[in-house]
Amino acid sequence: MSGQLENEAAQSTTALGPMVGLVREDFTGAVALLLRETASDPARTMRHARAMSEDVLQIVTGNSDLAPDPKDKRFKDPAWTFNPFLKASAQYYLAMQKGMKNWLEELALDALERDRANFISQIIIDALAPTNTLLGNPAAQKRVVDSGGLSLIKGLKNAYTDMVHNKGMVSQVDKRPFKLGENVATTPGQVVLRTEMIELIQYAPTTDQVYAVPQLTIPPQINKMYINDLSPDKSVVKYQVDAGIQTFVISWKNPTKEQGSWGMGDYVASCREAMEAVAAITGSDMVNVSAGCSGGQTAAVLASQLAADGSHLLGALTLMVCVLHPQHGDIEAGALMTDNGLALARKRAAKGGIIRGDDLSRGFAWLRPNDLIWNYVVNNYLLGDDPPAFDVLFWNSDATNLSATLMGDFLTLSETLAFTRKGEVEMAGHMIDLSKVDADLFILGGVTDHITPWRATYRSTQLFGSGQVTYVLSQSGHMQAILNPPGNPKARYYVQQADGPLPATAEEWLEGAHEVAGSWWPFWIEWLQQRSGERTAAPETLGGEGFAATDPAPGRYVLEQA
Repeated sequence: MSGQLENEAAQSTTALGPMVGLVREDFTGAVALLLRETASDPARTMRHARAMSEDVLQIVTGNSDLAPDPKDKRFKDPAWTFNPFLKASAQYYLAMQKGMKNWLEELALDALERDRANFISQIIIDALAPTNTLLGNPAAQKRVVDSGGLSLIKGLKNAYTDMVHNKGMVSQVDKRPFKLGENVATTPGQVVLRTEMIELIQYAPTTDQVYAVPQLTIPPQINKMYINDLSPDKSVVKYQVDAGIQTFVISWKNPTKEQGSWGMGDYVASCREAMEAVAAITGSDMVNVSAGCSGGQTAAVLASQLAADGSHLLGALTLMVCVLHPQHGDIEAGALMTDNGLALARKRAAKGGIIRGDDLSRGFAWLRPNDLIWNYVVNNYLLGDDPPAFDVLFWNSDATNLSATLMGDFLTLSETLAFTRKGEVEMAGHMIDLSKVDADLFILGGVTDHITPWRATYRSTQLFGSGQVTYVLSQSGHMQAILNPPGNPKARYYVQQADGPLPATAEEWLEGAHEVAGSWWPFWIEWLQQRSGERTAAPETLGGEGFAATDPAPGRYVLEQA
């Protein structure tokens, strides 16, 4: 059960994007839509009620052929097949699921309303699954017998702990084994710049020679930077350092209500200050930049601003699991969002100054309740097990706050499609125009990424003025697409080796792409090394004049709690 939980939750890590504008009224509005359609045509409702009754009759008489999908892990216990009472319970649930699906197909809805109705109905149906209760979960019942009732006591204890210490949300990870700087974020380095908004961390070289052009990583604002340095075997930072890359990472200050005015302009200014510090420390005229998720959107605004100013500070640019050109239908939950909901989200955020990290995590969990809530209800409460001790989930649970102004700026980028318009949308003191950015570009997507779907990330290949654009598709989802180190026998990625511009659509690109066994990290590092200048002697100390090395990595800001 633990391994299954780790895999499913790791594919569902919290991410910042337009979904940050989702409010509870969007959920209630979707429910109201279903109720409205129920009342609008009583004859239709009665017809589907009769069909449901016929299914129930078949179940009661033992003649129903309804059976769970073999891929549905909730019903994998043999008891669902051989115990007549549990089998009937599953069939009642499946009959309800079937009836809801058939009813929704008949509703006279436009495409957006249909997506909204389908999404909210699935959340409701998932919540009603018999496996979410002790009486309807044979594995939990067996555990009670096998443990002499101790599993019930442990489950109640876990529930009480969550109520008191986790604000009522079921825990997704056992945090106890992890300690920053000891077994997480252990790559040696030091803070070489600290401002009100950032800490800049320089990592110690491990090779006698390093490449002259350094690399700066811009992490997402809603997550902490140590996703880049989880453990030695899956540390992007360590992999870069061992390859001779001079590696720097920004660590964001966790904003409080007093910093609610921090907006995209402030974050971009901090990124630019970090780039200038990196250049001064290393003596390089250029700095390569990598960024993921919302950090990628920030990096895109930064690149646009540098281009508008005529600056040549930016070297190569890497964007990982980042959507710059969103479209309707990219993600299931997008159908829930409404203009009224976005306006309410802005208003509430402005009133509070910030959106608390745990509130964002809670809202995100309810968008994927099977993976992020009910799995853990069964594991922690019904079975009485501890949640898994998994470093990716530990990082994901270590959320940060989001300033109200920055949230508004991210929504503006999404609503206006700012990155697709040349010089029409103002942000960070300039008119955004990615066509002026000519840096070599490396873009990464994940095959099973439902947060930033790979086809949406591919659209970014068409936005920049770059002469050389490389797109790589990792065979995993979201953060697991990034954390894909060498050594995983199941790792695969897709790439298209071609001169000239990439195809206009993801489908065309996929037709010409070929599969490569193994991690994409070596391919990327080779690409990066080719754009990192000549080799030079590694620095003997970290920092430089005006940039004294102080606290050891991962710094102080990662220790601040939301």
